[in-house]
Amino acid sequence: MTSRYLVITNNSGLHARPATFFIQEANKYRSTIWVEKDDRKVNAKSLLGVLSLGIAKGMTIKLTADGQDENEALEGISQLIDKGFAE
Repeated sequence: MTSRYLVITNNSGLHARPATFFIQEANKYRSTIWVEKDDRKVNAKSLLGVLSLGIAKGMTIKLTADGQDENEALEGISQLIDKGFAE
């Protein structure tokens, strides 16, 4: 199991379009991936779950992956976030 903290820097946070890109990236990997904000933890492969967290610009999230490609999963999602979801 591997975890990483990330700051959301794009203007719209993880809403609608960026959240879709986020879950599409998460679904590329076989590992179980969780995203946490404050005291809530949801499946990173669930659009409704991710949207329910209300993640806005400047917030810090925790990603946790567990499985055979956990490092690749966290790296892929981290790169997507670092690039601002191509917005």
